[in-house]
Formats: sequence, structure tokens, C-alpha cells
Amino acid sequence: MSIPRLHADAPLAPGIEIALTPAQAHHIGHVLRRAPGAELRAFNARDGEFTAELTALRKDRGAMRLSALLRAPTPEPELRALVAALKREAMDWAVEKATELGASLIQPVLTRRCVAGHSNTERLSAIARAASEQCERLSVPLVGEARPLHAVLDGWDAAALIVAAERREARPLHDILETITAPCGFLVGPEGGFERAELDDLARRPFVSLATLGPRILRAETALVAGLGAISLALDSRR
Repeated sequence: MSIPRLHADAPLAPGIEIALTPAQAHHIGHVLRRAPGAELRAFNARDGEFTAELTALRKDRGAMRLSALLRAPTPEPELRALVAALKREAMDWAVEKATELGASLIQPVLTRRCVAGHSNTERLSAIARAASEQCERLSVPLVGEARPLHAVLDGWDAAALIVAAERREARPLHDILETITAPCGFLVGPEGGFERAELDDLARRPFVSLATLGPRILRAETALVAGLGAISLALDSRR
């Protein structure tokens, strides 16, 4: 039986006791059927990962006491995932997979052909937290509020931004990855693709590289996973 991992925003250190969130207490008690005395893991990007013991559990309340340090904090490449707002099921899946692939920021963007006009940041943040607990990351990506694409681009800090542009002349992604360094980002448009004016605007930005992911047209969430996976591997190989 695997040992549950719980992300904690509070400072972590041996010997301290910290409270579980209501969602964590519910999951540990009602889903995983653990009881006081069960072994846990507590982690965050600032302090690392610790062994812990469940010391109290009642309905949506609980606590755990920390003991030995298992993993010290380690730096992670800054990889930003930008994706046009998708329908709920596809967006939930995209956030989960982006977290597993090491995204440090997941930023929903609003484009002219978006099928959704907003995103539920609280729900998506909870999905990202759960995915981090499952995939053994120490960090949890920040999930941003959905914003218009032009506003995100206007506020960009000049880090390299690769854009999946399947219907436009573009370089193969693997060519761009030969020189990519963090911080960087990867942008995927909506199911219907970017409009020409949006692609023209992207192409004019000096920090943008338009990329093709291959000969096939991919669903937005598939393109996000394919691109992030390749970028993450390229960044990890240089650490």
C-alpha cells in the first residue's frame, strides 16, 4: 500500500504538528480509510519532504506530526504552460498532466475561438495539488486566472515562448529544443486553432517561436502534453 503524500503550505520541520486541510482530511479518512497512527508524507518546495504520522482525524479535520527529512528541496526548471480555456473535462485533464510534466505555472488564456469563456481557478488548483501529491513532485504549480491572450503576451517577461502552430509555416519543435533554456513557456491554442490575426501578433513578438509538433493535427490537450513532455525532457537533460 502506497504512503499518502500531502502538500502543506505551512513551514515544515521535524517534530512539529500541522493541520490537514478539510479536503485532505476527507481524502485520508473517507477515501483512503486511514486512521490515527497511519504513516504519511508531508512536502513543499521550500522545505522538502518529511515522514509524518497521522495524529488526529475526525470528519473534515485532522493533523499530522512530522519526523525525518526524506528529501531536501531542489530547484526545478521554470516551465510555464499556457493553454486556451477548454471545456471542463479536457481542462481538468490538461492541468493534471501539465502538473505531472513539471509545469511551474498553468495559465489559461482566452482566444477568439475558445469554447470556454472562463475557468474555475479554485477547482483547477485543487487538481494541480492532487497531481503533485501523486507524482512525487515537491512543488505545486500556480494556476492563474483565465486572461485574454493579448494581455498575457503584453505582460510577458521576454522568456522564450514556444507556440504550437500546426496550420502555419513553423520550425519543428525538436529544432527549437536544441537551444531552449529555462525560464520558458509553451502555448497551445483552442480546438479550432488560433485566428490568423492572433498568429500574426504572436509571430511579431521577439520572444515567440512558432513550432510544429509533427504531421498530425492534435487535440489541444494532446498538443499540450506532447509539447510539455518534450520541453521538460530537454530542460531536465541540461540540469
